[in-house]
Amino acid sequence: MSKKDKAEELDELISEPIENSEGQEQSEEKEEASETLTAEEALGEELAKEKDKFLRLFAEFENYKRRTSKERMELFKTAGQEIMISLLPVLDDFDRALKELDKSDDDELLKGVKLIRGKFRETLNTKGLQEVSVEQGDAFDAEIHEAITQIPAPKKKLKGKIIDVIEKGYKLGDKIIRHPKVVVGN
Repeated sequence: MSKKDKAEELDELISEPIENSEGQEQSEEKEEASETLTAEEALGEELAKEKDKFLRLFAEFENYKRRTSKERMELFKTAGQEIMISLLPVLDDFDRALKELDKSDDDELLKGVKLIRGKFRETLNTKGLQEVSVEQGDAFDAEIHEAITQIPAPKKKLKGKIIDVIEKGYKLGDKIIRHPKVVVGN
């Protein structure tokens, strides 16, 4: 080896530890910075998870409020359904009484029964009871009407149509609580 080669080798050895120690310092700084970033990133991820949990919990609570509010409204709409159903025969009796009183000569009695029936019907209407309108000649719908019997149609155009209404039907809100009983022509 020549002096020149020895001198270069010595320079390399001398410069290596210097570069190495500087490199270690830089890598240590990078590690500390990456640890700091890692800690910040970890906190950021944890915050994102907590926000997600909060949003999901909030959405679930809103759905719960909406569902219970809807159930409460349904309950209010149909709360008196059993009472309404039990009062329907009384309403039917009023209608029958009016038919019979029309045949008699007692106008004052007819007027009194009409007045009582009107108040009773109005009270039920304010609570949400509505009559299901059915007339002779209407098309039969199995979802709305209840067919009691079928008879031969007196006219060809009444075939498959309602010929007579035996008992009126009623609905409470949008729900039918008693289907109208009808006679259908075949």
